[in-house]
Amino acid sequence: MSDTIVVGVAKEPATRRAAGWAVARAAARGEQVELLGVVGGAVGAVGEGELVAAAMAATQEMLDAEAHRHSESGVAIRTRVEVGDPVAALVDASKDAVLIVLGSDYRGPESGPARGSRGIRIVADAACPVVVVPDLELGDRRGVVVGVDGSPVSAGAIAFAAAEAARAGEPLIAVAVWSPIASPRHAPLVIPEDYRSGMNLVAHETLDEALAEVRLQHPGLVIDDRAVEGYPSAVINQLATDARLAVVGSRGRGPVRRFLLGSISHEVLQRLATVTAVVR
Repeated sequence: MSDTIVVGVAKEPATRRAAGWAVARAAARGEQVELLGVVGGAVGAVGEGELVAAAMAATQEMLDAEAHRHSESGVAIRTRVEVGDPVAALVDASKDAVLIVLGSDYRGPESGPARGSRGIRIVADAACPVVVVPDLELGDRRGVVVGVDGSPVSAGAIAFAAAEAARAGEPLIAVAVWSPIASPRHAPLVIPEDYRSGMNLVAHETLDEALAEVRLQHPGLVIDDRAVEGYPSAVINQLATDARLAVVGSRGRGPVRRFLLGSISHEVLQRLATVTAVVR
């Protein structure tokens, strides 16, 4: 298994936070870091060679400066510059990486949704978990939030989150979110109490089954399991406002439906509340 964390390096200030997060994790787990910069936009036009060479040199300078910032971390850091499609390059790098780490320009609810589709496309196709680091001062947070829906993808997210929480000695907050049956916008809909109780029961059963293996593997881990009525991405990000890390699966379809259906993980990334990992 690879022990390399690959960080996608761009010009945005968020790159510095992403690299810092990756180096700190690598130091704690005995891993190494590769800083990858990709020069995109080349189409083979006449006279393009000089521009590409200049862009590659500038990118290498940027990578070297970032590596130098962490020269005393004790982490082995290497750099690599490629020419091509940044999404394709990072997806390809994910085949031999333990994690892909990306920076996001998201700076909180007042800034609107995070911009750009590259991160979403990388998350959708990466062969390893992808961690997205927002451009936020997160302060002293504790705990790992993970979404649970009973699917195999959800199981992978739970295992990842539990390992992260156990390593840090922090609690695991496992949440199963259920949403009522949708109705037309202006149609009154009274939710029967027995329906609500039944859905809560299904959610709790899903949590119990999904967390059974985690409890065996990490007997000392504090687990706060919650069944919540609401919209999944909103619930996850609300809980994540006080957490060090949030973990979601992508394209799960378990007993608690409409939780990790692909679009939900994307919505979580659009309103990042903390460092967020997406596990396929």
